Amino acid sequence: MGGPGLYSGIGKKAKDLLYRDYQTDHKFTLTTYTANGAAITATSTKKADLILGEIQSQIKNKNITVDVKANSASNVITTITADDLAAPGLKTILSFAVPDQKSGKVVELQYLHDYAGINASIGLTANPVVNLSGAFGTSALALGADVSLDTATKNFTKYNAALSYTNQDLIASLNLNNKGDSLTASYYHIVEKSGTAVGAELTHSFSSNENSLTFGTQHTLDPLTLVKARINNSGKASALIQHEFMPKSLCTISAEVDTKAIEKSSKVGIAIALKP
Repeated sequence: MGGPGLYSGIGKKAKDLLYRDYQTDHKFTLTTYTANGAAITATSTKKADLILGEIQSQIKNKNITVDVKANSASNVITTITADDLAAPGLKTILSFAVPDQKSGKVVELQYLHDYAGINASIGLTANPVVNLSGAFGTSALALGADVSLDTATKNFTKYNAALSYTNQDLIASLNLNNKGDSLTASYYHIVEKSGTAVGAELTHSFSSNENSLTFGTQHTLDPLTLVKARINNSGKASALIQHEFMPKSLCTISAEVDTKAIEKSSKVGIAIALKP
């Protein structure tokens, strides 16, 4: 379906290019499939001296998907998603966490239309936080807003706005975040037929009068290998190489260095995702 998509998708292409898969930890992910089609994913992440684990199982039956995720902090999060259950384009999501039920959402609704994308969610507590976001327009030009209301205090905890423009090889967006305190402009451009894309993100904080700029690029060496690099105005430079050594199985090696403090050791992260 065409249309503007959801509010969360505005500026996502640039963010994925600049931040996705960059990490300085060691991460291993293994996904297996049972005879009835259920997917089980085990993830282990080493952060400094800590090892964090997570197990996730996913079962699909027609338009119903059930995800159960347990982590090393003893939290179990269950998410039930129903696609096109009540009407075409409507997705219903029910999620809850054990033992911290207050962190979950009772229900979340997503509706996609040719000229609108709406997302609404409500918390689990007696006085919940209600979130409503929407994007309106077309696949080429969209305007959106994102608002959260704390019903206990009757105060808005979040109100953001965004504008995006998209054509065949360029995506530009403007986001007003943090209750109007910061303005972010992002840019994503595909260099035609070269397998290369470039992106940039500039954020200005009105309260501190500070700017932050991140510029990055990615290039497809071949259908199985991707390289990326980025640098920001603080002098931190990162690079990664990602290779699909088996179908849907990826090995990603990334590194980060502070160009203003070369004497410090660079950080290197390795992530392996196996899907037999």
